Amino acid sequence: MLENAQDYYGKVLSGSADLRTDACCTAEMPSEAVRRALANVHEEVRARYYGCGLVVPQAIEGAHVLDLGSGAGQDAYLLAQLVGTNGSVTGVDATPEQLAVAEAHKDWHADKFGFANVRFVEGDIEKLEALDLAPESFDVIVSNCVINLVADKAAVFRAAHRLLKPGGELYFSDVYADRRVPAHLLEDPVLHGECLSGALYWGDFDRLAKEAGFADPRLVTDRPLAINDRAVAAKLEGIGFVSATWRLFKLDGLEPQCEDYGQAVRYKGTVAGEEDVFHLDAHHAIEAGRTFPVCGNTWLMLEQTRFAPHFDFIGDFSKHYGVFPGCGTAVPFGQTDANPSKTEAACC
Repeated sequence: MLENAQDYYGKVLSGSADLRTDACCTAEMPSEAVRRALANVHEEVRARYYGCGLVVPQAIEGAHVLDLGSGAGQDAYLLAQLVGTNGSVTGVDATPEQLAVAEAHKDWHADKFGFANVRFVEGDIEKLEALDLAPESFDVIVSNCVINLVADKAAVFRAAHRLLKPGGELYFSDVYADRRVPAHLLEDPVLHGECLSGALYWGDFDRLAKEAGFADPRLVTDRPLAINDRAVAAKLEGIGFVSATWRLFKLDGLEPQCEDYGQAVRYKGTVAGEEDVFHLDAHHAIEAGRTFPVCGNTWLMLEQTRFAPHFDFIGDFSKHYGVFPGCGTAVPFGQTDANPSKTEAACC
């Protein structure tokens, strides 16, 4: 799988226009801050971008970020501007042609930004332990449509958990399937290179993430994928695919269910770009100044992470009221709702 990914992204594709499906394309409208930062990224780097989502988590100024599968460097150079001079971005990629583009423009970006805080490392994201990356040294790990390309996905999740600081998060976009993709389709270089045949069944993703120590994966955004290439679609008939962004926090104390302790939070409106509404995930659009009921897990994701200064916290864990109703194990996709007026306790 690694060899095919290297060949497809290093030799078959010369730019994003060569893709045959929209699986490796980003459809989300970026914020004004992200658009400004993208304008500062070299055009050759932007031309070789193959991500499927926006991997730009909130409140990352001063953070140390690891980008898994950084490719030609668009996300790395974008995030470098947002973390600023007190932060850093380390990109890891296994495709020499992609890394050559990223490295060729390091000085150009340093001059553009007025500082240099990016480095690139050649390596396999399935074998991160072989690289010179210290445990618990990163605040945030991102990845953009790359984990589907590797064979040992569990190894990636385990390594990410090891490399994150306590309270840190893995924030990543990837392609998922509504059922397990037949193994023989991995042998098709186009299906694999287009991020489809290696896509995880969402239930297997949930299991692997939890086994790695990420006890409560949170879906941020999702969109169904259209397979417009007839030849590709015929080979995948009956399988539905989505592009989804998840956030996985490294936190002790997260529970298997959304438990109700009578807690609530009040957002101060102080996260840049989200002054009116803070979006934790697809079920938590928290309006500034409004008392918002949360489960114990959500409380910890806000109180024990970099988000803590932006919230007031009401209550504690001293009394348990049972599980929040409606927090089950149904298919997670297709439920994204950014309407902040929906604050029912059932969506804890």
